Amino acid sequence: MMMMTTTRRFPRAVTMLTLFASASLVSGCSLFEVTGRDEGDDSGEESRDATAADVDRWITELSNWGRWGKEDQLGALNLSTPDTRRAAAALVSEGVSVSMARDVETEKAVDNGNPFEHTMKSTGDDGHGHWASDNFSVAYHGYVHTHMDSLCHIFHDGKMYNGFPRGDVKKTGAEHLGIENVKDGIFARAVLFDIPALKGVDYLEPGSAIYVEDLEAWEKKAGVRVGSGDVIIIRTGRWARRDAKGPWSVGEAGAAGLHVSCVPWLRERDVAILASDGASDVIPSQVDGYSHPVHLITLHAMGVHIFDNLELEAVAAAAEKFGRWEFLLTVAPLAVPGGTGSPFNPIATF
Repeated sequence: MMMMTTTRRFPRAVTMLTLFASASLVSGCSLFEVTGRDEGDDSGEESRDATAADVDRWITELSNWGRWGKEDQLGALNLSTPDTRRAAAALVSEGVSVSMARDVETEKAVDNGNPFEHTMKSTGDDGHGHWASDNFSVAYHGYVHTHMDSLCHIFHDGKMYNGFPRGDVKKTGAEHLGIENVKDGIFARAVLFDIPALKGVDYLEPGSAIYVEDLEAWEKKAGVRVGSGDVIIIRTGRWARRDAKGPWSVGEAGAAGLHVSCVPWLRERDVAILASDGASDVIPSQVDGYSHPVHLITLHAMGVHIFDNLELEAVAAAAEKFGRWEFLLTVAPLAVPGGTGSPFNPIATF
């Protein structure tokens, strides 16, 4: 498939979307049924429009279906090759590693309806004096737990990435596109886009949209350029804001993230993975009819896996210290056959 060589920019209509698009496999509702009301654009940026028709068109135009064969289940991870891995390994000079996982959130909050559960099974004081053991339980999809989405996480028109039917996802798990396809791990060059640093603030406010102009301005400022097989990591400062002001309801107040007009740019650059400290999408999406269009186009059409809710404060500080915003990323999700994703601990090594 011929790759596009020019960057296209699209305007925006500001729309308040009130439905959180859960990817629950047992939900009987449409993933993208939304309601909206028009509001004035106070972003200070040139007005943009992105409509449902644009999203529908990009689902087709930006598709990677069949690019690596009709049975492909890796999607854009096919862009991670021995050559890109060797190049990523060469980025390690300081030998310093930084976790990008948020410590598990065990307290229920407006953004954490399913807290991580950690229970002790044995402490050494209960007749098992030589052993300590415990149990973990987490419903990780949502807006708080650090996790990776597999390509079976989202449906559109009855299909998943590469045309696999929605019916392949059963109560026992997904027959195709499950997280086990990534169990060999990810070893790649990652580029951190620190958008609050670009704008001279500690964090972006909920509902703030990031545009192609912002991504390209950061590349120029940081002296980096995203290329084929790379992982793009978007810092909005979400955790800095949560730590400073407390949790907030994403469904009511929104979240900072990418405007859908950035997706053609991601396809042009042939990124392998999209990651952020939120859910990648700006919420509200500003597109009537679609609540999470970035998720939809990347996972469903492009086969780009997504990392949600990364903790990026420490890695941003390390990048500032070392004066570079590219590094080796290593990731290993849990090997769960048919899993729609996995909690994990992504590591940046400088």
